[in-house]
Amino acid sequence: MSIQGTEDIILEVKNLQTIFKTDTGDVRAVDGVSFKLPKGKTIGIVGESGSGKSITSLSILQLLASNGKITNGEVFYKGDDLLKLTENQMRKLRGNEISMIFQEPMTSLNPVYTVGQQISEALMLHQNMSKKDAFIRSVELLQLVGIPSPDKRVKNYPFELSGGMRQRVMIAMSLACDPEILVADEPTTALDVTIQAQILELIKELQDRLGMSVIFITHDLGVVAETCDYVAVMYAGQVVEYSDIRTLFHQPKLPYTIGLLKSLPRHDIEQDKLEPIKGNVPSPHEMPVGCRFSPRCPAATDLCRTKMPQLETDENGNQVRCWIYTDEWTGEAEVDIYGETRIAKSGGAKTVLPD
Repeated sequence: MSIQGTEDIILEVKNLQTIFKTDTGDVRAVDGVSFKLPKGKTIGIVGESGSGKSITSLSILQLLASNGKITNGEVFYKGDDLLKLTENQMRKLRGNEISMIFQEPMTSLNPVYTVGQQISEALMLHQNMSKKDAFIRSVELLQLVGIPSPDKRVKNYPFELSGGMRQRVMIAMSLACDPEILVADEPTTALDVTIQAQILELIKELQDRLGMSVIFITHDLGVVAETCDYVAVMYAGQVVEYSDIRTLFHQPKLPYTIGLLKSLPRHDIEQDKLEPIKGNVPSPHEMPVGCRFSPRCPAATDLCRTKMPQLETDENGNQVRCWIYTDEWTGEAEVDIYGETRIAKSGGAKTVLPD
């Protein structure tokens, strides 16, 4: 599956940069992020905590905290740059054409209103429905997302529902206006594995039925494998690898991506133990010189530690930000993935990490 092709692109993010003003200076949380979302497809944005995944989605919807600011980039939705819209225009778009499922439903739902009132609010605001029609539609939406006895649950307050049911309410709210794009920010993090599987299946089923495009933000590559068509791997505010899902899992290129995969439990191969990536994501106040992953990378050379690599694109549209895939890299390192040792040698992308 090629990233380039005849697919209609509903959302394109170009060189997005977001900073936050802090007492110790400006922090660049998103640094030159670019990706494309084809219509009806799902892109996963994956990476460790602190990599900039959620800030990227909040920047697209312009829902940043008061000390956050987008300093560069373009976000094209159906050909229009969202960053040039007024706040009033964005307010009409949010929850209507582009909806978001937030990470923790208990903090996202208002505790003093019933779930029916909260779903109805979006319908009355964006669809100009009467209070009565909005209530009827709210019951239908709760039924759509698999909540039993929706005519009774619609009158419940959030604290009266389980975590899984609250998350289903959040999904119902996000689907109220039949959005073109659904942004799901870690929607299953606080749920047990059984409910998590149900929520993932529900999102996929609703996407197939409604034809939505989905941005799925997660740290879990297992979730990505189940839900996504394309993947953007983020590290320290940057996209460091971007490919279709099959390529990422069968031919990962970046040592960071390989590290993430090696730390993922597998049922189809023997694993003596999981291998976590050594070290931690750098503080946004103290970014390393050169490649931001170089302090943790087993293949890093002096070039990696002194000069930032660019995002290189191959003939299929797959991208990687790594000196290994350029003619400038002169190192050599063994990279083990799924029990198979691949030799990374100098000479550019064609001779590195062979299949």
